[in-house]
Order: sequence, then C-alpha cells, then structure tokens
Amino acid sequence: MSGITLKQAERIIDAILARGRELDCRSLSVAVTDPGAHVKAFKKEDSSAMMRFEMAMGKAYAALALGRSSSLVRVRTEERPLFMNYLINASAGKLFPEGGGRLIRDRDGEIIGAVGVTGDTETRDEELAAHGIRAAGLKTDEDCANLGKQVRLKN
Repeated sequence: MSGITLKQAERIIDAILARGRELDCRSLSVAVTDPGAHVKAFKKEDSSAMMRFEMAMGKAYAALALGRSSSLVRVRTEERPLFMNYLINASAGKLFPEGGGRLIRDRDGEIIGAVGVTGDTETRDEELAAHGIRAAGLKTDEDCANLGKQVRLKN
C-alpha cells in the first residue's frame, strides 16, 4: 500500500477550502493523513476555533481505524456505545466519531490515506471531504464500490 503524496494532500486541502468559500461555509480546518494516520498536511483558516487540528485529525483517524467514513463511525457509536467507548479509550481519545472524515483511495481503490474536515455542519464537512478527494483525481469509497475492493458504505 502506497501513501498519499504531499502534492495530492495539498490539492485536496486547497480544493476543500476553495469550495468552502464558494459555499460560504464557516471557517474550515482540514487534515490529510497517510494510511497510518500520520499527518501529511494540515491547514486551518483564519478565525477557526481552537482544537480544530485535533477534530480534523480525529475524523481522519476514525475513518482509518474503522475502515469507513467517520459519519458511519458516528452511527456505529449510536448503535453500539459501549463498543465505541472502548475504541475511543483504546485510541487514547484520537478517534472522533463525527462526520467529515473520509478514506482516500487511489485509482485502483487502495487506501492511501484519509482526510478530516471540520468547521461547518457534519453533512457539509463530509461533502467537502468527498469534493477534495475527487478534485485531486482520487477516489472515495462510493467511487470504488464496483472495483471489487472492500468498501463500507453502510454499517
């Protein structure tokens, strides 16, 4: 499994921030990680609230840790709170089960990283994450559903 390049990570972030301005979103923060959840790139817009790095990273971490978008991780938290509480504690609080985190896949459907977006509504953060991935010429889980790869579109 190869990891995302810095150039790809920057394209994702810049596309998300540009789209956020077009949609008049609140101030955004975006983190892109490699497959091991190590930071590849991060940007925080002016006037973003404190702890946005931790939130963006937590969403990306959640997507990687459970192999699905962080909005599905949030649903899993509602369905199985005891199990998810254990995972959150086992991750030393790194896992943030809130929409806005998505897996990043290459053209073959292999996971090369994750992106976490925070600052607007959960739905908008999730939408922006997908936009950034696609704008960089990469794929989301939905884009890979028919490639024969294991893709989680529901819990």
